[in-house]
Amino acid sequence: MKVQRLRVRFSRGEEVKYITHLDLMRLWERALRRAGIDVAYSEGFTPHAQISLAAPLAVGVTSDGELLDVFLGSRLTPLDFMRGVGRQLPAGVEALEVEEVGLRAPSLQSELRAAEYEVLLPTTLTEEDAREAIERFLAAESVPWEQVRDGETRRYDIRALAQHLWLDGSKNGSPVVGMRVRADSGGSGRPEQVIAAMALPEPTSIHRRKLVLAESSPAHEAWRRHGRFA
Repeated sequence: MKVQRLRVRFSRGEEVKYITHLDLMRLWERALRRAGIDVAYSEGFTPHAQISLAAPLAVGVTSDGELLDVFLGSRLTPLDFMRGVGRQLPAGVEALEVEEVGLRAPSLQSELRAAEYEVLLPTTLTEEDAREAIERFLAAESVPWEQVRDGETRRYDIRALAQHLWLDGSKNGSPVVGMRVRADSGGSGRPEQVIAAMALPEPTSIHRRKLVLAESSPAHEAWRRHGRFA
């Protein structure tokens, strides 16, 4: 029986950036089990742990803004949860903050609205090159895009998925593009595709800074004020 719901913000670093979404779920299940945390399980012939991630993170992308909901069968303070699971997580995954969320609150997936990324471009480009590409993309009313997946071709306006784009300085000679892309049931933008649509070369790295939740989310106000859970 579910008696408590905790929301975890965690990071995925370089050490584990190539694991899949399914592997990440298994990693968390294993860490929770080893920590002795009383995770609630579903009913039926094949019970599974009641944990859910807000959104898959593409292989090769790092993050310090991932969100995970964990339903518990017995109450536990957020601090005790962090201490317990923190000792069981592998290098590259760290629980950064935990807060309690109401059991009847909407699911993470239904509350997700956008994702914010930091994209590093090759050192062959200058900040001015990146700025001009951003300005051209933002000035366009629409940018047609095609994606082939599982033998099917999807056509859509990728400009509509990019909510905000900005030049965020540089790191070690690499121009940095900041972007916020739509991430909800109606569409989800991928930063590498936005970069390609801007006629820029493949990024050298992509980092997800945060996931943006709906205003009705219990954590929205803290997230809006601080970019993190208060």
